[in-house]
Amino acid sequence: MRAVPRVRVDDGAVATAFHSERFATLDGRRWDGFAPLSRFWRTSDGWVRTHANYPHHEARLLAALGLPAGSDADAVAGALAGWGAAEAEAAVYAAGGLAVAVREAAEWDASEQGALVAERPLLELERLGDAPGPGRRTGGDGDGAAGAGAGGSGPDGLGPDGLGAPCAGVRVLDLTRVLAGPVATRTLALLGADVLRVDAPGLPESQEAHNDTGLGKRSALLDLAHGADRRIFDELLDAADVVVTGYRPGALDRFGLAPEALAERRPGLVVARLSAWGAYGPWGGRRGFDSLVQAATGIALLEGDEGRPGALPAQALDHGTGYLVAAGVLRALTERRRGGGTWRVEAALAQTARWLTHGTEPEAPRAGATEPEAPRAGERPGRPYEPGAWLVERDAPLGRLRHALSPVSYEGGPADWARPPGRWGADEPRWTA
Repeated sequence: MRAVPRVRVDDGAVATAFHSERFATLDGRRWDGFAPLSRFWRTSDGWVRTHANYPHHEARLLAALGLPAGSDADAVAGALAGWGAAEAEAAVYAAGGLAVAVREAAEWDASEQGALVAERPLLELERLGDAPGPGRRTGGDGDGAAGAGAGGSGPDGLGPDGLGAPCAGVRVLDLTRVLAGPVATRTLALLGADVLRVDAPGLPESQEAHNDTGLGKRSALLDLAHGADRRIFDELLDAADVVVTGYRPGALDRFGLAPEALAERRPGLVVARLSAWGAYGPWGGRRGFDSLVQAATGIALLEGDEGRPGALPAQALDHGTGYLVAAGVLRALTERRRGGGTWRVEAALAQTARWLTHGTEPEAPRAGATEPEAPRAGERPGRPYEPGAWLVERDAPLGRLRHALSPVSYEGGPADWARPPGRWGADEPRWTA
């Protein structure tokens, strides 16, 4: 049995990685992550938070408010000022848009969805079936060739490169968007997995976001409603070890991609799903983003000032949930190697928010412990944080890329991703080996 390598957790590396989308630049150009209509708005009885980064979400928000296409922030502010926060939330959601009333934490906890979230663990890992461990694949890869897959892994779930690349030989089908899911699969790519992200050609995506989260991956476009594309996707699926989905629960069910359907089709698969609100309860089918979950769960008011809501200094729900999902996939792969089985990993931004608001109280001092000496006036405890130590530049297919290093660091492990991101959607839909 191999010795466990020494693991280093560096506060600066974590802080930089949790802001990775802000630090990523291409030829010096930075991504502005939020659109003008994605913000807090005052209503007649409180506040509401909207998300309108994508054109179709903006269009639905404006339609729900009875505003013409192209309306500016002043028009939206004027419209929402005459609505109640809960009323606006319901109307925009009914129109297919994204708006959430800003709530106190106690109000969220008392709601039906909040109570259900409170009953769930931070991360769920469940064995769905008794499939044998890997060692062979019955399906071919995208080129029709047989694959060795995770069968090349060692007895402890480590890849053929040992501790340096524990996911070497593992094929990950990445069906995620925006931030949390791509952070999870980006982490698996760092550890040696062959990660192929697949998106529908009709859904818009930001190349700037992909410059951050596409590290180590390849990206392809397939229309699952089109026969030829569906056949290619099925070949990819039949040769995959892991499927990670990040769409709202139920959105992929019509394609046979619900966790239960995937487990039945591919015994031995690891299926990871992340969502905004959890795949249960009255909000289980709702779309959501980090900023909206912060607003609903009380975080926005905790971070606000003088009655105005605020936000965490980083999109910590997205990043934190992404790393939790990656950890869950790694554990599932290890358990599958040891004893077989089909495995489900489940996480939600709302569950991470619950942990942040209820599970992180400071520990009571141990008996005999003394309080640390307070810093003198003008002094700051510890070293000042400078992100530059955890930022690197490299040549990428589209230009000169600056990106944050991963906070995942251990003795003998990778220092950086094996490949930079390319153009979103431009890769061939096939496995590399």
